[in-house]
Amino acid sequence: MENKERNTSELLQLVVVQTTNDKMSIGEIKNSLRERGFGILLAIAASPICLPIPVPPGYTTFFSIPLFIFSVQMMWGMKSPWLPEWISKKEINKKNLEKLIEKATPWLRKIESYLHPRLTYISVHAWERIIGIFSFIFTISIALPIPLANFPPGWGILIMSLGLLNKDGLTIIVGMIVGTIGIGITLVVLALIWMGVSLPSFY
Repeated sequence: MENKERNTSELLQLVVVQTTNDKMSIGEIKNSLRERGFGILLAIAASPICLPIPVPPGYTTFFSIPLFIFSVQMMWGMKSPWLPEWISKKEINKKNLEKLIEKATPWLRKIESYLHPRLTYISVHAWERIIGIFSFIFTISIALPIPLANFPPGWGILIMSLGLLNKDGLTIIVGMIVGTIGIGITLVVLALIWMGVSLPSFY
C-alpha cells in the first residue's frame, strides 16, 4: 500500500535509489512498479521525450516502442501491462536514467501540486482505454524524426498518465489537448516538408 500513497515523482526517484546495479532493465522497472499499472509506465517512457534537449538520432523512436505497446494494450482493455522479452531485457544506464528523472522531477512536482480526483464517475479502466487511443496517435508523432514534433505529444502522454495515476479526469483531458496540439505541429511540419521548405535540424 505504501507505493500507492507516493506520487509519480517520488516513485520515479525510488526506481533509481532502490537499484544497486549500474544498469537497469525495462523489465526490472516494470516489475518494481507493477501495482501502479499503465500510468506509471507511460510516465517513465514519456519523461525522456518531454525534455527540451538535443537528442541523438533514434532517441525518440526507441522510447516510442514501449509507448506503442502500452497504448495498444490499453485500447484492448488489458488489466496489467505486458512487455515482450526482448524489450524487458533492454537495459538503461542507471546514471543516465537518474539524470533524466532529476531534470523531469521539478516539472512533475509542479503538475502534481494541482492534481486531485475529478470526473471520477468515469472508471479508471474506461479512462485507460480512452488514453490508449490518444497515446497511440500521439506516439506516431513522437516516432517521426521531425523537429518540434516530439515534445508536445510526449507531454500530452505524460500529463494523461499523471491524471490517470491521480484519478483526475480533468488533467487527462488537458493532456489530450496538449498532445493534439503536438499533432497539429506535426501536420504543419509535414506540409512544409511537402512544400519543399527547409527546416532546422535538432538531431
